[in-house]
Amino acid sequence: MTARAILIVDDEPDMLVLLKRSLEPDLKCRVTLASSGTEALQYVSQGYFDLILADIKMPGMDGLALLEMVKRDYPEQTVVMMTGHGSIETAVEAMKHGAYDFITKPFDHDALVLRLEKALERSSLIRENLRLKKETRTSHVFQDLVGKSAVMQRVFETIRMVANTEFTVLITGESGTGKDLTARAIHALSARSEGPYVPVNCPTVPEHILESELFGYKKGAFTHATQNKIGLFQEADKGTLFLDEIGDVSPAIQTKLLRVIQEKEIKPLGDNRTISVDVRIISSTNQNLREKIREGTFREDFFYRLNVLPITLPPLRERREDIPLIADHILAKHCGKLSKPLKTLSPKLMELLVERPWEGNVRELENLIIQGILFSSGEEIQPRDIGIERLSGMGDCPEDETFLDLPYRDAKERHLQRFNNAYIGRLLAKTGGNVTQAARKCGLERQSLQQIMRRYRISADRFR
Repeated sequence: MTARAILIVDDEPDMLVLLKRSLEPDLKCRVTLASSGTEALQYVSQGYFDLILADIKMPGMDGLALLEMVKRDYPEQTVVMMTGHGSIETAVEAMKHGAYDFITKPFDHDALVLRLEKALERSSLIRENLRLKKETRTSHVFQDLVGKSAVMQRVFETIRMVANTEFTVLITGESGTGKDLTARAIHALSARSEGPYVPVNCPTVPEHILESELFGYKKGAFTHATQNKIGLFQEADKGTLFLDEIGDVSPAIQTKLLRVIQEKEIKPLGDNRTISVDVRIISSTNQNLREKIREGTFREDFFYRLNVLPITLPPLRERREDIPLIADHILAKHCGKLSKPLKTLSPKLMELLVERPWEGNVRELENLIIQGILFSSGEEIQPRDIGIERLSGMGDCPEDETFLDLPYRDAKERHLQRFNNAYIGRLLAKTGGNVTQAARKCGLERQSLQQIMRRYRISADRFR
């Protein structure tokens, strides 16, 4: 068994030596000594300590400054403070800022050992909890898709199966269910994984441009064709082409794509010859293609060419048991990306998340959690941090002491910031980042919505 590690920080050399000699045998631990806060931070950055025992009064960086820096970068770290009898108020202040306990000098040795044993037990429990969380997260994460529910386990098994084939795959599901991640997983597990993966977001490319983007063109094919251009099919040669939201392409493009699937060759615009391509096609849609076939807007023969191996992704509301796992995965992912300490969701917030209808599915959940990471001031994200309570009553003023202490203009601006992030974020989650559709849904002109998004720094890219 590895000895428990304790870091003791004090500017008195005699105290350091005394504590090391007395604590190592009684606590069966390995003690590291630091004579200043700066030296202690160097040790902390180099390795894990089960416990930090630090004096409050030290020259230079005192114990409170050390505590603040340690808890900022390592929020799970257990810290016990030492103080003289005259500094009890300071010690209590340290507890408010994250210290686990404080001990007054001079201290009784047996009492000291007992208090430190309890602190070490706390560290052990936290470490075990983090280990179990990591194991759980890892065991239920499949190529960035997260889920322990039976329906998602079937999806994972289907992905493994279709990845070993060369057939076309059609992924269906509501916006935000993870269709792009599923396509990437199929490519990553296939024999083409070393080849290119080329995604195309079909609705974002106008029809007259989409054809030239897919198939390429020869110089002089049209007015602005000043040089030859290789199309996306050629870029994806020996790899995978992902046609996202294929239900939005016109019948004319469908006809050309059908020919590529059948003949495995393309004809660039303005060229008289055809070019062979070795490309696997994966497509996705959030629309009912059979209904579009009945309406005459989607070719039936094209549908059957795409739908050789179908995968249907369930909406989040049909796998609520996965929400805590997904939330934990998103927190770990984005706290690191945003250079924030690892945060947790409050029990009340988790309860609200599990109960929500999630029309924007995982993308909507991810957006709300990102807001929580950015707006929460503590280690635990509360419902008010993401405006989730106000979505059921848009005009309600949040019951937040810090909010109410602000000047009127600042309070109003913060309220508007949270409202717009929640409301517009939800719209963009539903529309997959399509600003035009979002504007139509909320009754605004596209330009007006874009102006609001710029003001509150809301990027549509996050939702695509």
